[in-house]
Amino acid sequence: MEDNTNNSEVEQKSISGFKRFIYDWIFPIVLAIIATVIINKFLLFKIYIPSESMKPTLQVNDQLFVTRVYKPENLKHGDIIVFYSSELGDTLIKRLIGIPGDNVKIKGGEVYINDEKINEDYVKYPSSYDGEFQVPKGKFFFLGDNRANSEDARYWNNPFIDGKDIKGKAQLRVYPFNRFGFVK
Repeated sequence: MEDNTNNSEVEQKSISGFKRFIYDWIFPIVLAIIATVIINKFLLFKIYIPSESMKPTLQVNDQLFVTRVYKPENLKHGDIIVFYSSELGDTLIKRLIGIPGDNVKIKGGEVYINDEKINEDYVKYPSSYDGEFQVPKGKFFFLGDNRANSEDARYWNNPFIDGKDIKGKAQLRVYPFNRFGFVK
């Protein structure tokens, strides 16, 4: 009779140990994975910089956290934005220069929005490109900070990006660690 009692106690302890393992290890790991997927899908994602088109603001191999954009109409001139270009078939990161309704003029490397020259102290490598763009409703106009070496809206067949193709706004540089901080 004692054998059955001991076996029953051992079984209960092993079931109790299994439940403890589920609650202590498996459950938190599953919750962490679910939380990570939700955050990545709806709140923010991480990107790396593959080119010099945003130099010196962003360097090649910088890694950034980007917050998802659900209302492109809330974006402001000068924001650094991640978007999809259907013309290039690629996701890009550039600075937002023109919002819907803006008239963007580029003359001698200077940029004017609605006939007002904008301060672009982040542009260290200007270009001599001249051109004018009227940004249509629901569209946005982007340029790289490294104007002398950026394949941006100035050179695309369709220089405007639809609001639905805007993915996120660059917020925080997380790598390299010595340049950790908010993106301006």
